[in-house]
Amino acid sequence: MTLSLLPKLQQLPISLPIDGAVRIELEEGIPIFRASSSVQSRIEILLAKQQDSPLQLEEEQELDCYEEIDDYLSFVNRTIRNLSTNPTNQPS
Repeated sequence: MTLSLLPKLQQLPISLPIDGAVRIELEEGIPIFRASSSVQSRIEILLAKQQDSPLQLEEEQELDCYEEIDDYLSFVNRTIRNLSTNPTNQPS
């Protein structure tokens, strides 16, 4: 079985740290992927700046990339949770 439903990211933000960008937490024994605190801080900085004035083009693109990564991690987490809670639908 191929995972053709897996979304593809177009690019990663330039400011995304290579190491420590994602952390793994266990929720009810299931691994959940989350953005690290440094990535979350950067997103919060961009969102706060966006509240005060328009972002520069590069910052807007960076924020868009972070949103895409968040969507991707959410998809992965939902898939993992669904597979772990309903093992009869797992590919053989």
